[in-house]
Amino acid sequence: MLDIGYALSDRFPDPPQTDYRSADVPALRHDLFCGDVYLADTAEDRELSTAWGWVPVLDFAWALCDIAEELDCDPPPASGREVPLGSRSPGPHRATLDFTESAEMLRFTRRFGWVEITADWSADDEGPLRFSHRELRREARDFLHDLVADLTDMHEGLDGNPVIWSLTARFPRTD
Repeated sequence: MLDIGYALSDRFPDPPQTDYRSADVPALRHDLFCGDVYLADTAEDRELSTAWGWVPVLDFAWALCDIAEELDCDPPPASGREVPLGSRSPGPHRATLDFTESAEMLRFTRRFGWVEITADWSADDEGPLRFSHRELRREARDFLHDLVADLTDMHEGLDGNPVIWSLTARFPRTD
Protein backbone atom coordinates (compact mmCIF):
# COMPACT_ATOMS: atom_id res chain seq x y z
CA MET A 1 0.00 0.00 0.00
CA LEU A 2 1.25 3.46 -0.91
CA ASP A 3 1.71 6.07 1.80
CA ILE A 4 2.77 9.61 0.90
CA GLY A 5 3.81 12.04 3.61
CA TYR A 6 5.74 15.14 4.50
CA ALA A 7 7.38 17.09 7.33
CA LEU A 8 7.79 20.85 7.22
CA SER A 9 11.24 22.24 7.96
CA ASP A 10 12.15 24.52 10.83
CA ARG A 11 15.31 25.52 8.95
CA PHE A 12 13.44 27.09 6.03
CA PRO A 13 10.42 28.91 7.45
CA ASP A 14 8.06 30.91 5.27
CA PRO A 15 8.72 34.66 5.30
CA PRO A 16 6.69 36.22 8.15
CA GLN A 17 5.22 38.93 5.90
CA THR A 18 3.67 36.37 3.49
CA ASP A 19 0.11 37.15 2.43
CA TYR A 20 -1.12 33.62 1.77
CA ARG A 21 -4.44 34.81 0.35
CA SER A 22 -2.69 36.48 -2.62
CA ALA A 23 0.41 34.29 -2.99
CA ASP A 24 0.98 33.52 -6.67
CA VAL A 25 1.81 30.22 -8.34
CA PRO A 26 5.63 30.65 -8.24
CA ALA A 27 5.52 31.48 -4.53
CA LEU A 28 3.18 28.61 -3.71
CA ARG A 29 5.12 26.10 -5.80
CA HIS A 30 8.69 27.11 -5.05
CA ASP A 31 9.09 29.57 -2.17
CA LEU A 32 6.73 28.39 0.57
CA PHE A 33 6.09 25.30 2.70
CA CYS A 34 9.57 23.74 2.56
CA GLY A 35 10.38 20.43 4.17
CA ASP A 36 10.82 16.77 3.26
CA VAL A 37 8.60 14.22 1.55
CA TYR A 38 8.39 10.47 1.27
CA LEU A 39 6.70 7.74 -0.74
CA ALA A 40 6.43 4.46 1.16
CA ASP A 41 5.35 0.93 0.35
CA THR A 42 3.85 -0.09 3.68
CA ALA A 43 3.46 -3.74 2.67
CA GLU A 44 7.17 -4.05 1.82
CA ASP A 45 8.32 -1.62 4.56
CA ARG A 46 10.36 0.42 2.05
CA GLU A 47 10.40 4.11 1.25
CA LEU A 48 11.92 6.78 -0.90
CA SER A 49 12.40 9.94 1.13
CA THR A 50 14.23 13.22 0.99
CA ALA A 51 16.28 14.50 3.90
CA TRP A 52 17.19 17.90 2.58
CA GLY A 53 14.69 20.11 4.41
CA TRP A 54 14.09 22.44 1.45
CA VAL A 55 11.66 20.52 -0.78
CA PRO A 56 8.56 22.66 -1.49
CA VAL A 57 5.94 20.15 -0.30
CA LEU A 58 2.96 21.78 -2.04
CA ASP A 59 4.88 21.71 -5.32
CA PHE A 60 5.69 18.04 -4.71
CA ALA A 61 2.00 17.20 -4.18
CA TRP A 62 1.00 19.25 -7.24
CA ALA A 63 3.69 17.64 -9.43
CA LEU A 64 2.76 14.14 -8.21
CA CYS A 65 -0.85 14.70 -9.29
CA ASP A 66 0.34 16.01 -12.67
CA ILE A 67 2.56 12.94 -13.10
CA ALA A 68 -0.27 10.53 -12.29
CA GLU A 69 -2.30 12.16 -15.07
CA GLU A 70 0.63 12.25 -17.49
CA LEU A 71 1.28 8.53 -16.98
CA ASP A 72 -2.35 7.80 -17.84
CA CYS A 73 -2.08 9.31 -21.32
CA ASP A 74 -0.95 7.29 -24.29
CA PRO A 75 1.52 9.03 -26.55
CA PRO A 76 -0.10 10.41 -29.71
CA PRO A 77 -0.54 7.70 -32.34
CA ALA A 78 1.95 7.81 -35.19
CA SER A 79 -0.56 6.92 -37.87
CA GLY A 80 -3.66 8.51 -36.40
CA ARG A 81 -5.46 5.16 -36.68
CA GLU A 82 -4.27 3.54 -33.47
CA VAL A 83 -6.69 3.12 -30.60
CA PRO A 84 -5.46 4.43 -27.23
CA LEU A 85 -5.09 1.55 -24.81
CA GLY A 86 -5.10 3.44 -21.48
CA SER A 87 -4.11 1.10 -18.65
CA ARG A 88 -3.88 -1.80 -21.13
CA SER A 89 -1.02 -0.04 -22.89
CA PRO A 90 2.22 -2.00 -22.54
CA GLY A 91 4.17 1.25 -22.40
CA PRO A 92 6.51 2.04 -21.00
CA HIS A 93 5.26 5.54 -20.23
CA ARG A 94 7.80 7.62 -18.33
CA ALA A 95 7.73 10.79 -16.25
CA THR A 96 10.17 12.47 -13.90
CA LEU A 97 9.80 14.69 -10.89
CA ASP A 98 12.75 17.07 -10.83
CA PHE A 99 13.88 18.57 -7.53
CA THR A 100 14.86 21.99 -8.86
CA GLU A 101 17.46 22.86 -6.23
CA SER A 102 19.47 19.71 -6.99
CA ALA A 103 20.13 17.24 -9.77
CA GLU A 104 18.04 14.55 -8.03
CA MET A 105 14.91 13.11 -9.63
CA LEU A 106 12.13 10.68 -8.93
CA ARG A 107 11.49 8.54 -11.99
CA PHE A 108 8.11 6.99 -12.78
CA THR A 109 7.57 4.23 -15.33
CA ARG A 110 4.10 2.87 -16.12
CA ARG A 111 3.66 -0.47 -17.84
CA PHE A 112 0.11 -1.66 -18.25
CA GLY A 113 -1.60 -0.59 -15.00
CA TRP A 114 1.53 -0.60 -12.81
CA VAL A 115 3.91 2.22 -11.93
CA GLU A 116 7.49 1.73 -10.78
CA ILE A 117 9.11 4.59 -8.86
CA THR A 118 12.85 5.01 -8.42
CA ALA A 119 14.96 7.80 -6.94
CA ASP A 120 18.33 8.93 -8.25
CA TRP A 121 19.66 9.08 -4.69
CA SER A 122 18.68 5.54 -3.66
CA ALA A 123 21.11 2.63 -3.68
CA ASP A 124 21.43 0.74 -6.96
CA ASP A 125 20.62 -2.60 -5.33
CA GLU A 126 17.23 -1.35 -4.12
CA GLY A 127 14.45 -2.20 -6.52
CA PRO A 128 11.74 0.26 -7.46
CA LEU A 129 8.61 0.87 -5.44
CA ARG A 130 5.70 -0.60 -7.40
CA PHE A 131 2.04 0.40 -7.19
CA SER A 132 -1.03 0.25 -9.36
CA HIS A 133 -1.58 3.42 -11.34
CA ARG A 134 -5.04 3.75 -9.80
CA GLU A 135 -3.54 3.67 -6.30
CA LEU A 136 -0.89 6.26 -7.24
CA ARG A 137 -3.57 8.61 -8.60
CA ARG A 138 -5.84 8.17 -5.58
CA GLU A 139 -3.06 8.55 -2.99
CA ALA A 140 -1.50 11.54 -4.78
CA ARG A 141 -4.82 13.36 -4.78
CA ASP A 142 -5.54 12.40 -1.16
CA PHE A 143 -2.08 13.65 -0.20
CA LEU A 144 -2.71 16.96 -2.00
CA HIS A 145 -6.05 17.51 -0.26
CA ASP A 146 -4.73 16.48 3.16
CA LEU A 147 -1.69 18.73 2.73
CA VAL A 148 -3.83 21.70 1.67
CA ALA A 149 -6.08 21.12 4.70
CA ASP A 150 -3.02 21.08 7.01
CA LEU A 151 -1.50 24.18 5.40
CA THR A 152 -4.76 26.16 5.52
CA ASP A 153 -5.06 25.31 9.22
CA MET A 154 -1.54 26.69 9.80
CA HIS A 155 -1.58 29.73 7.50
CA GLU A 156 -4.31 32.35 7.73
CA GLY A 157 -5.75 33.37 4.38
CA LEU A 158 -4.48 30.38 2.40
CA ASP A 159 -8.00 28.94 2.21
CA GLY A 160 -9.03 32.11 0.34
CA ASN A 161 -6.31 31.82 -2.32
CA PRO A 162 -7.81 31.27 -5.79
CA VAL A 163 -4.77 29.23 -6.88
CA ILE A 164 -5.50 26.74 -4.09
CA TRP A 165 -9.18 26.60 -5.10
CA SER A 166 -8.22 25.88 -8.73
CA LEU A 167 -5.65 23.28 -7.72
CA THR A 168 -8.00 21.29 -5.51
CA ALA A 169 -10.78 21.53 -8.11
CA ARG A 170 -8.43 20.30 -10.83
CA PHE A 171 -7.48 17.22 -8.79
CA PRO A 172 -10.55 16.13 -6.81
CA ARG A 173 -10.35 13.14 -4.52
CA THR A 174 -11.12 9.82 -6.22
CA ASP A 175 -12.56 6.52 -5.02
